[in-house]
Amino acid sequence: MRQTGPVSRSRPGRTAGPATTRTAGCPCGLPQPYDACCAPLHRGERTAASAEQLMRSRYSAFAVGDDAYLSRSWHSSTRPPHLHTDRSQRWTRLDILGASGGGLLDTEGSVEFRAHYSASGRPGVLHEDSRFVREDGRWVYLTGATREG
Repeated sequence: MRQTGPVSRSRPGRTAGPATTRTAGCPCGLPQPYDACCAPLHRGERTAASAEQLMRSRYSAFAVGDDAYLSRSWHSSTRPPHLHTDRSQRWTRLDILGASGGGLLDTEGSVEFRAHYSASGRPGVLHEDSRFVREDGRWVYLTGATREG
């Protein structure tokens, strides 16, 4: 996700996101428990196998407020120097609308998604086309373009 929607450079801390227990469904929307889905990526136990998996894990990182993972999974050329998730946003649902490239043998890929959130009690949606590339052999977020609707 882009630095301009869900990221605040002035507010440190964690977002108030969904519960992330061993048995709760993962915030990324897949049916596996968080501990079996995105948590191993967040903890650095494994890397994303595809651009879409990285997109899902980054959404989950926004939902749980894992600023360190967001920074590690951002391309070195576009990563903001200070990254703090916006505590006023609660990420509620991720819809993957399409993906291109981003597979095992690819070096780049893109994912179109809608990330639903609530900020100060008001619902919102971030619709973005995100670009991912491999850096040092692992998938990282390069940039994104927001879309209307």
